Amino acid sequence: MLHIINTLFSSYLTAVNKTTSEMKPFMYYISLIFAIILTSCKTDKSNNTSATSEDISINVSSMTKAEKPQSNKLQIEPISHATMVLTHEKNDIYIDPTGGKEAFDEFSSPEIVLITDVHGDHLNIETLKQLNLNEATIVAPEAVADKFPENLKYGKLIVMNNGDIKNVKGYDIEAIAMYNFGEKAEKYHSKGRGNGYVLNIDDERVYISGDTEDIPEMRNLKDIDIAFICMNLPYTMTVEQAVSATLEFKPEKVYPFHYRGKDGLSDVDRFKTLVNQGDESITVVQLDWYK
Repeated sequence: MLHIINTLFSSYLTAVNKTTSEMKPFMYYISLIFAIILTSCKTDKSNNTSATSEDISINVSSMTKAEKPQSNKLQIEPISHATMVLTHEKNDIYIDPTGGKEAFDEFSSPEIVLITDVHGDHLNIETLKQLNLNEATIVAPEAVADKFPENLKYGKLIVMNNGDIKNVKGYDIEAIAMYNFGEKAEKYHSKGRGNGYVLNIDDERVYISGDTEDIPEMRNLKDIDIAFICMNLPYTMTVEQAVSATLEFKPEKVYPFHYRGKDGLSDVDRFKTLVNQGDESITVVQLDWYK
């Protein structure tokens, strides 16, 4: 392009030495050439814009998961205490369903039901009987499955033990240990009886703690995007224990749940304050679990 402009400029200098009558057709010719050049420049600019957009697309695809904008494909609806519904696309995943059929009236029948433990705030047979589970796959530890009555109707049962990883309807699900230490273990939650879970949904890893203290299996978790952390005494963790564990495995987002104990509700505001004092990059989300 520069070569063409230089050539034209040299021609122009020659033209100024010509007579006025000779110069008119020549200047018309010059003007026409410049118009063509300007049109070409606009085309080049348009092409460059397209290339820049492609470059931006490549840069976004190379971002780390933490840098990318969230897809918002996973919807989280608290029901009560340990009970919730996770909705991904058209699939509803029920976690520890309790509260009777009416608690789930606004949701479709579940594709998957996860149950963590045998206690009544996690395993509620009457609620399971009321729900339409004809197409549902129930995932549960053996101790829970052993308590299912013969007349409980459901599509399929998958028993998972601590450490198992299975693909359930397109989702990889990991069974994570949940338990108490020392004397509290036999009284409340012994090791191996119940399951926490990690669900792999799209590119996100979602951890549900179940009833547990701040055990090594939780502290050693990697690449957790969303974590649901229990904190209620005397059954699970203090607020301080929950904070310590959260700061150890560093989820991107953490939701306090299951925080009603013998003496009322745990101080989830304090949990948020302490987590953010320890690591301000962790987002603490407080939902209303006790409406």
